[in-house]
This record gives sequence, C-alpha cells and structure tokens, in this order.
Amino acid sequence: MSHCMVNLPNFLIQPSPSSPNQVHHGFCCYFGFSFYSPIKADSRRRREREKMEGREEERKGISGGGAAVSAPGANLKDLVSREYYGHKKKVHSVAWNCLGTKLASGSIDHTARVWSIDPHGHSKVKDIELKGHTDSVDQLCWDPNHPDTVATAAADKSIRLWDARSGKCQIIELSGENINITYKHDGSQIAVGNKEDELTILDVRTLKVVKKHKANYEMNEIAWNKAGDLFYITTGLGHIEVVKDLEFLKPCKLNAHTAGCYCIAMDPLDRYFAVGSADSLVSLWNVKELLCIRTFTKLESPVRTVSFNHTGEFIAYASEDPFIDIANVETGRSVHQIPCKAAMNSVEWNPKYNLLAYAGDDKNKYADEGMVAAVQSFSLACTKKCRKSVKTTPVNSWAILL
Repeated sequence: MSHCMVNLPNFLIQPSPSSPNQVHHGFCCYFGFSFYSPIKADSRRRREREKMEGREEERKGISGGGAAVSAPGANLKDLVSREYYGHKKKVHSVAWNCLGTKLASGSIDHTARVWSIDPHGHSKVKDIELKGHTDSVDQLCWDPNHPDTVATAAADKSIRLWDARSGKCQIIELSGENINITYKHDGSQIAVGNKEDELTILDVRTLKVVKKHKANYEMNEIAWNKAGDLFYITTGLGHIEVVKDLEFLKPCKLNAHTAGCYCIAMDPLDRYFAVGSADSLVSLWNVKELLCIRTFTKLESPVRTVSFNHTGEFIAYASEDPFIDIANVETGRSVHQIPCKAAMNSVEWNPKYNLLAYAGDDKNKYADEGMVAAVQSFSLACTKKCRKSVKTTPVNSWAILL
C-alpha cells in the first residue's frame, strides 16, 4: 500500500475544524436481523475470572461508576445473538436512523423493511414493510436529520424517499440500475451511483437532478465528509477520489490498495475514513493529511462492508470469511470476532449505542430466505446507572432478523 503521491490541492492541505465536544454513537446490522448482547453472568464467577486474568483493578474502576470502562474488547466475548426472519430473499443493506431507534433493511425481494427497536429491549420489536420497487433494493440510507425518512436505491432505476411511519413514498426516476446511495450530512442532497458508473446528485427538496458525473472506470461506494464540502469515491482501480465541492473533473486521487476499493465508512468524530478493498485489507486514513495510518488485516476475502461505532473507538468489517472482525481504531488490534454462517453484505453501528447490526447471505446457499442480525453490548462504555438497568432487565440478549 502506498500513500497519495500527487500534489494535494490547497483545499486538502487546510485543516478542517474539529468538534471535540460533539458526541456520536453507532451500531451495525446483518442479512436477516439479530442483536448481540452481554450474557448476565454471576458476579462471583466474573470476579474470579477477572482475578485470574489480572483485571481486578480494572473491575474496581468500573464498579466505581463513570463513563469510561474496561480495556478495549474486554467484555465483547460474553455475547449471544438471536435471529428473526422477514425478508423472502437475501438482504443487501442495513442502516439505522439518526436516533438509533429504527433499523431499515433492503432486500433482493424488492422490498425494504423498517424495524422500530427499543435499544434497551423493554418493548416488542415492530416492523413495517415498504413495497413499491420492482427490482432488488441494493442500498438504503436515512435522512441524517429526520428519524422517519429513509431513501432506497433499487435496480428498477428509481430512488424512493419513504415515510417510515405511513409507508408512503416519493419516487425519482433515474437512468440506470442503482446500487449505491448516501445522504449529505445536512440532509439537503442525496448522491446515487449506478451500475453504469454514473453518479447523480439530487436535491431533496425539489427532487431534481443538480449534477451528474460519468466515469470510464468502476465506481463503488461513496460518502460525504461531515462539513459537506468533500466527496469520497471508491473505485475499481484501487484508488480513492476526493472531490471538492462536487468538481468531479478535478479530484485528488489516493493510491490506496492493490485491488479495487469496494466500501467506505466515515469516522463519527471526523478524524478518519476507512476503505475496504478486494485485496482483503481495510485501510484507515487521516482526513486532514490524507495519509494511510494503518491497515486491518484479519480477513482473507474481499472486504464487503465496514463501519465505525458511535464513539469512533471501534471498527467492524466483514467479507465472505466466516466472521465479523471488530478492531480498536487507534491500535489496530482485533478485539473480538463475531462468528457468521454466511458471507456478510452489510454491517452498521447504531448512532447512539454500542449496537451492531449486520446482514448477509443465507447460511444455506440454496435457500432464498433473508435474515438480519444485530448485536447489543452495553459493556464498552456506559454509566453505573446504565449498567444497573441492563442487569435488572429481563431481556438482556435479543435479536431481530428481517
């Protein structure tokens, strides 16, 4: 892997403003849907285990209260998951709304589903089916500022903006089979990529096309930075294009990987972005200097999906390998692996809690059923009050499959 060897434009050299006081949260999803959560363990057994592993002082620090808890990944191993099914065929995409209370999934069965979820597990999970597309729903995303508006991109050449409460939608017809979609962080625009390697920028208020860009090479997942002035494009050539103010003819090209770049995720603290590649690596980039600072190397197959948790402390990524790897962002160390029985298509952290949802192919390759799973963990960073509520909650491990 090499760094960007081009002369950087001035807009990429200027440091971007930071917001150290802003709090972010995250979660991730699976084809079908299930939640991962800590098992309620006997306190005596837990203390004995901590003593044996040399973590007695850490336990005392946790029990004293406060928000910061435990070493990275220390409590990630006591997790279980349950699965529930809803889609008739495999799920390609999952995403949380801005409040972390609703999870959407898109499937090749031509539908999307929205699940209303209590992150603490106190109420039953409810869902609504969004029907109208006539082909595979390949990706979806939520309005960053509206918890009930979700956008879907489908192979039927249309984009639909749904009201997740009523199931009604607005339709925008485009020219190609849509496979990628993302919102600008202020909610004013949507970017859509199709199989013909054409990008379309839509104005959400007028539902009109404001810009188009056609590339002569493969374009994959796309993303805006938090300020909305930089746009990132992953390409099949192994480089990342960074575009200022949607000036697509003047990109900065970062030589990122030795094979095609497939997926991208933005750090909620606006420090990094991560790129997954067909070379089985995930690269982590500094957003100000545009330098690769480390790679995550646990996978052996092309990386399909990547996501940061809400604090920016952990990153989850997956492929056709039989697990999802969770790593510490700052150290690069793998802290936990979630076993999977099928290839993963999408992982997504909840924006408010340490909840991970993930979606993938059916474990039986001959079956057409779709499943989404989610993993819940309050052990990574929560207050004493929060831990008490989890301990006394009858349902402390739960899941939903779409």
